[in-house]
Amino acid sequence: MQITPHVYNMHIDDGATSHPGGSNNFFVGDPSEEMILIDTGDYEREWTRSILDYYDELGKPKITAIVITHGHGDHTGGLDRIHEVMQAPVRCHPKLVKHLQKLLDDEDAVVALKSRERIVTGGGVGLRALFTPGHEVDHVCYYLREDRVMFTGDTVLGASSTSVGDLAAYMKSLELLTKFKHDTICPAHGPVVPAPRGANLVRWQYEHRMGRERQVVAALEKGISEVSKITSDMYPKNLKKGLRPSAERNVNTHLRKLIKEESVEETPARFTLKN
Repeated sequence: MQITPHVYNMHIDDGATSHPGGSNNFFVGDPSEEMILIDTGDYEREWTRSILDYYDELGKPKITAIVITHGHGDHTGGLDRIHEVMQAPVRCHPKLVKHLQKLLDDEDAVVALKSRERIVTGGGVGLRALFTPGHEVDHVCYYLREDRVMFTGDTVLGASSTSVGDLAAYMKSLELLTKFKHDTICPAHGPVVPAPRGANLVRWQYEHRMGRERQVVAALEKGISEVSKITSDMYPKNLKKGLRPSAERNVNTHLRKLIKEESVEETPARFTLKN
């Protein structure tokens, strides 16, 4: 499906409850010239087949690069099979290079990105690599200035919140993304978010996270000091059972950020505001 003049989306309904709305792999550029592929899908051969079928539909353009958002299996699982067909250099965060070289058994096939590097392809367009740790330390978002599109990987999803390893780093990454003017968000999971909502989604996510942090602090101020009880205080009572573990991880992530900022201290299984 064509999203903008230079962006084409291969969408797959993978049925994952952790990221409703399915998953996406994007081709960027001009199908009559050259294109870039963003991510290579899961280990499932059906996913690989879907990417390659869509590649055929586009006319099998020359792929100038396969760029990776981060090292999770649902983004790199099909890399060996995709690379065998497309024979394009693989570009990724420096911290991910060795892992992908081992996966492909080829040191020359994977080249580290530089922060803010622009990868040029067909149609006179290029992707700007933006290092965005938080979801993972090796995460990269990509900005297409010509179409005002931000490819957010797992940093910002289309229909849900993402999991975060380092919240302090994640918040700085969101702030970075807001500095690049965009109308459309193309996430790795969930629907593409067009204008006008796409232009404001990153800022909304930032404010949403800050709101959650205020809820955590409010719970601590009430003397609630265990993760499970803080979660119960913050989230609705009818929260789906399957979402409870994610909610508790989210609370714990906020607490870790507050500890790092020295506004919260931890005792065994409890958290309290510092005087």
